[in-house]
Amino acid sequence: MINFKKYIICFACLAFFIPQNIKAIELSAQQLEILQQEILLLQTLINNYNLNKGIDSASYIAVDISDNSVVLEKNSNQSLPIASITKLMNAVISLENIDLNKTIVLTDQMLLPLGQSPCIYSGLQISAENLLKSALIQSSNDAAEALSYFIGKEKFIDLMNQKALEIGMKNTIYYDANGLNLKNKSTATDLAKLISYIDKNYPKIWEIGKNNDFWLPDQTGRMLKFKNVNNFYPIHNFIGGKTGYTIEAKQTIASVFEINNRKIAIIVLYSNNRIADVFEIIKKIRK
Repeated sequence: MINFKKYIICFACLAFFIPQNIKAIELSAQQLEILQQEILLLQTLINNYNLNKGIDSASYIAVDISDNSVVLEKNSNQSLPIASITKLMNAVISLENIDLNKTIVLTDQMLLPLGQSPCIYSGLQISAENLLKSALIQSSNDAAEALSYFIGKEKFIDLMNQKALEIGMKNTIYYDANGLNLKNKSTATDLAKLISYIDKNYPKIWEIGKNNDFWLPDQTGRMLKFKNVNNFYPIHNFIGGKTGYTIEAKQTIASVFEINNRKIAIIVLYSNNRIADVFEIIKKIRK
């Protein structure tokens, strides 16, 4: 079993030494900024691993998805806003109903949710696959919204709710495709079912969500890198997942890790520090 602490420290050391090993290469300002972001993330992971503060989220669950047995839980049936965890169901519906090679021309209406990248702009012709990557990697709200327009916004949301019932997520409801709507609610128990469904049927979602090398051109043609907001992506034992945040939902995450040679779904809702909470859950499981 990989020691999380040592694994993260190795990544951090590697990141710090990269500039010395590539002195002959002229780094652009963007490349240097990317490197700084990677180092900052690794330092954040290390610091949170070392906090040992206990689990303070309002609701969480850890489930062995091989047999659906609950390993740890607290208030796991409490209905709470889920923020951008919504995008996991968006990804499922997109993969089941949209040809990812198809393209769409973005409009102002599609971009109303406000995204996080100058590479997603009105008038752009973009593939469903690149929109899906934007939504899962950088959690771009407008990219997630645009995906719904391939089959119609209302129909897309209906399919999200139908799929939730099909999976057995009886206490889950979606009002939008991106997660900004505060009425998008679920429970940790329901989200563990979604994690299990994705792991068995659409591991592509995990592969996309861990990708830290996704680039698209902005309107000037300059290639820009999408920042991966799924905090645990540098860690080998992180199989996949999606984070979320709004003021009302606080920090959320629905994820799956390999722990003691088992796939464990870890869901944390309404947290002040999801990274520290997930690490505490992992430590308890590994004891």
